[in-house]
Amino acid sequence: MNKAVNVCTNTKEPMIVIEGLKKYFTISEGIFGRKKQMVKAVDDISLTINKGEIVGIVGESGSGKTTLARVILNLTRPTEGSVMVDGIDMRCATKEEEKRLRTDVAVVFQDPASNLNPRQTVASSIMRPMILHGKSKKEAMEKANEALDMVKMDRRYLNSYPHQLSGGQLQRIAIARALVLKPKIMILDEPTSALDISVQAQILNLLLDLQEDMGLTYVVITHDLNVIRYISDRVAVMYLGKLVEFGPTNEVVDKSRHPYTNGLMAASPILDPKLRGKKKELMGGDPGSLINLPDGCRFSSRCRQVTDRCENMTPRNYSINSNHQVSCFIYEGQMESV
Repeated sequence: MNKAVNVCTNTKEPMIVIEGLKKYFTISEGIFGRKKQMVKAVDDISLTINKGEIVGIVGESGSGKTTLARVILNLTRPTEGSVMVDGIDMRCATKEEEKRLRTDVAVVFQDPASNLNPRQTVASSIMRPMILHGKSKKEAMEKANEALDMVKMDRRYLNSYPHQLSGGQLQRIAIARALVLKPKIMILDEPTSALDISVQAQILNLLLDLQEDMGLTYVVITHDLNVIRYISDRVAVMYLGKLVEFGPTNEVVDKSRHPYTNGLMAASPILDPKLRGKKKELMGGDPGSLINLPDGCRFSSRCRQVTDRCENMTPRNYSINSNHQVSCFIYEGQMESV
């Protein structure tokens, strides 16, 4: 069963506010590196994520999802635009504010085994963030025990090493480590992609329980649209650095407006046996390159509804309703630009 969606998001408290965000990388070519090219990994993105909300970010590889997350985590500085996290402007945050954000924002990576020290026990891995923030070893151990209870694991696993645990157990440990500092926001980068289907369901249900119990705000980055259907309140669809559609999960999944979103949904496996005979129109072509971008709409070379205007001009964001926006000329004149 899908997570219930609260469509009244405009009444909630903003937790992450992104305005006109751009992140460009410069690469050098040629023998002496004199030729410079710009990689527009994130290009003019604006969105708001509210407190207690789960927002999924989807798109093909190279769409800019991970770069967007890295900017939110302050692991890389934006080229232009602003990011406000829990009321703190990342452009001018003080050292005290940055320290606070390191406890308020946590991250769970795709492959937990690669992010746990194989020479350290589970207890040491979970305790380390607390010790770095000045907690005593005794207090850190107490919190580690509590964290294992929260992720529904037996405390005896604290003395285990990563190679002794299964993939699902490792992911629970990674979640426990992220929770010990009591964050307000969690960035989940492909949290279930390395797991078996049955284990995926367990981890997703665990994340939903934790989110409800602790009032957490989740940003979920994934290729798996079935995960997005199950867990997210709203979905942001990215293509070659652009945000092409953003809205409530049920609208984006069942009534997607952008041709690229339609293509993504068509490529997703159908789990309902009653719908498996339905014919799909799959996208053609390759995702393209962030280096050699088209002059107009970045999806124009793969779009079935492309016009001359699409190839020469970049569409604005148009509001389908107060919570749903789409970047496509099809809706110009029908909706209000934002």
